[in-house]
Amino acid sequence: MSTPSFGVDMDEVELRDLTRWPVVEAQLKWQDDLVFSVAGKMFCVLCVQGPQAGAISFTAEDGRFLELAGQPGFVPAPYLALARWVQLPVPSCIASGELRALIRRSYELVRARLLKKVRHELAD
Repeated sequence: MSTPSFGVDMDEVELRDLTRWPVVEAQLKWQDDLVFSVAGKMFCVLCVQGPQAGAISFTAEDGRFLELAGQPGFVPAPYLALARWVQLPVPSCIASGELRALIRRSYELVRARLLKKVRHELAD
């Protein structure tokens, strides 16, 4: 059985590479945050500077939000917890594969909430 890959922080380059999905855009917002969006709707935020540099935030399903927010290493995302966003202040505290899956799930959740017409235009 292989050991999960821990201790690797996901930086801006890796996150941009991971999120090469249909119609994903990344923009610097609020001076400190690189925001990843699909059709203008945020699904992931990487703090690139300031006291929380390196922290990654993303959305989760209602039940999963409560589960994740209760796990070591996760916290409700500042300003976005009411919208069911969690934050990993130190992303290297979980396996890199798990982090990648959580970010992909966030993308899928946001994409699924788009208007049917928009989703059709984004079809893979």
